[in-house]
Amino acid sequence: MFSRSAARAAIDISRSNAPIFLKARGAPATRQRRGTPSSSLPGVRRYISVYGYTQAKALVYSRYGEPKDVLQLHKHSISPPHGSQVTLRLLAAPLNPADVNQIQGVYPSKPPFQTALGTQEPCAVAGNEGAFEVIATGSSVRTVSKGDWVVMKQTGQGTWRTHAQMNETQLIKIENKDGLTPLQISTVSVNPVTAYRMIKDFCEWDWLRSGEEWLIQNGANSGVGRAAIQLAREWGIKTINVVRERKTAEETEALKAELHELGATAVVTEAELLSRDFKDMVNGFTRNGKEPIRLALNCVGGKSATALAKTLAPGSHLVTYGAMSKQPVSLPSGLLIFKNLAFDGFWVSKWGDKHPQLKENTINDVLQLTRAGKFKDIPVEEIKWVWDTDGSSLTAGVQETLSGYRGGKGLLKYEGGD
Repeated sequence: MFSRSAARAAIDISRSNAPIFLKARGAPATRQRRGTPSSSLPGVRRYISVYGYTQAKALVYSRYGEPKDVLQLHKHSISPPHGSQVTLRLLAAPLNPADVNQIQGVYPSKPPFQTALGTQEPCAVAGNEGAFEVIATGSSVRTVSKGDWVVMKQTGQGTWRTHAQMNETQLIKIENKDGLTPLQISTVSVNPVTAYRMIKDFCEWDWLRSGEEWLIQNGANSGVGRAAIQLAREWGIKTINVVRERKTAEETEALKAELHELGATAVVTEAELLSRDFKDMVNGFTRNGKEPIRLALNCVGGKSATALAKTLAPGSHLVTYGAMSKQPVSLPSGLLIFKNLAFDGFWVSKWGDKHPQLKENTINDVLQLTRAGKFKDIPVEEIKWVWDTDGSSLTAGVQETLSGYRGGKGLLKYEGGD
């Protein structure tokens, strides 16, 4: 066991720029200076200290505000894992709008500010979703091993960091990572799970009428929307998908074609949804209502949500999981009185925390479809993260998450060594 002075020395060594002399028994001492690359990967300058302390960086915030104003890249050391602790290395972590809302302080779920990482002020690590590789385990760990890939069991665990140390009970092991990429695993636990549960849990589909029932959704080119299209296709449910018009007609048509390729039955624009002709369009899609629209998925709100509700068959559900327009859902009384529609909300974070095993089962179902080539990757804009990447580059990528039209979801991809 180390003495207190030796333990302090280990911490001092891991934080300083002084030369470090590593000496194996019976071998001459070798000199390694802080900053010497520890692997052949370009830009990698991190290493493990003589006492096994892993060097790590994390995007943290100590107050709420815009990411560009409050996010900081904090460097710290992680001690060797003991007991049921697991040390992790980041593979990839998406940048979700909810993550930014959390940093802004406007999201219902807020991780506690703590000093565990050695920051001067209590802070939280940003990010809720990501794929990590196990690089070391404590002596009591039984559920994961070095080399396994894992995702977070709950939200608020902080994923925007190069390395982390968590209890094995906080992790979901990917039982079979063969044929899967870090991108696919890092983005599975929020958007696909949201789509899966909304389709499964809010409508009693008549599976004997496969191919004769519909769902309608706005925000159809979002991560949730794309997942809903593909899951509905697999389950024999037709879809009407609403997207915002792009800058040009050609770009709009290209987007429609992209969603059709995923399995969308019909794709319309927001302008078409709100037009007087939309009722006739729906009648054409559904054989004059003989094929009922049983479920509506709403992430926009306002007039868009109202228009979705008007297409629903009696006794159907509209599920709201977002509010991109920041407008309230307005419901004509007739939809409640004469159609007996049900209006629900769904928050995947709360659902997942309440149903951890069902969340794990859902993730495995989606990954099985992915492995079989039946569930395609979402478009992403990768932000390469190596050890020497400066914080401003990372925070700029985060800030852009809520900006206008994007070519794909932002994704932090870490390319450092262990």
